[in-house]
Amino acid sequence: MDLVQKYFPGLPATTLEKLERLKPLYREWNDKINVISRKDIDNFETHHLLHSLAMARFIKFQPGTTVLDLGTGGGFPGIPLAIYFPDVKFTLIDGIGKKIKVVQEVIEALELKNVSAAQQRAEELKGKTFDFVISRAVAPIDKLYEWSYRLIHDKHKNALPNGLIALKGGNLRNELHALRKGIYKEQTPIHKWIPLEYFEEKYVVYVQK
Repeated sequence: MDLVQKYFPGLPATTLEKLERLKPLYREWNDKINVISRKDIDNFETHHLLHSLAMARFIKFQPGTTVLDLGTGGGFPGIPLAIYFPDVKFTLIDGIGKKIKVVQEVIEALELKNVSAAQQRAEELKGKTFDFVISRAVAPIDKLYEWSYRLIHDKHKNALPNGLIALKGGNLRNELHALRKGIYKEQTPIHKWIPLEYFEEKYVVYVQK
C-alpha cells in the first residue's frame, strides 16, 4: 500500500486496512472466476486502486451523496471509492452475473454498509436517480452520457453540479466532440495527481447534466 499512502496521505487506518484486503480477496476470487486479468492482478495497486481513487482527487463527495457505478465489472471504481467515502451511498451494476457475484462477495467480506450491487443494465433501472454516475472504460463518453442522463437528478449537494464522471484513456477528442453542442464537459489528466507512467494518457472526464 506504499503508493496509496504516498498519493493519498493521511487515510484512516480502517480505510487502509480495507483497501489492503482487496488484492488478496480478488486474487482468491480470480482463481475461481476470472474477473481481472493476470497483468492487472500483478499490478493491482496501480491499475485498480490508484486508478479508481483518482476520482477522489477530482471530487470530494459530500456525505449523503448517491453514486451509481455503471458497468462496474469487478467493482471498479465503485468499491475503492466506497471504502474511501464511507458516508456516500454507492450502487454498483453490471450486466454480467459472475462479475456481480464477485462484487457482492467482496462487499460482504469487507462488511461495506454503503454499497449495494446488482446484475442490471442501465436501461433496466426504473424510478431511481443519483447525484452522479461514474464509470471506467465501459463505452464512449457520448454513449455513457446518453445512458446516464435520466438517472441523474437535478438537486445538487456537492460543489460540482451533478453529472457523469468517467475514467477514460487515450485520445478522447472524437468522443467529446460527439456530445451534444452546449453540454459542459472537462477532461483532467490523472498524471497531474499521480505522476506514474501508467497514467500518462489516462483522464477523469466530467460531463455536467
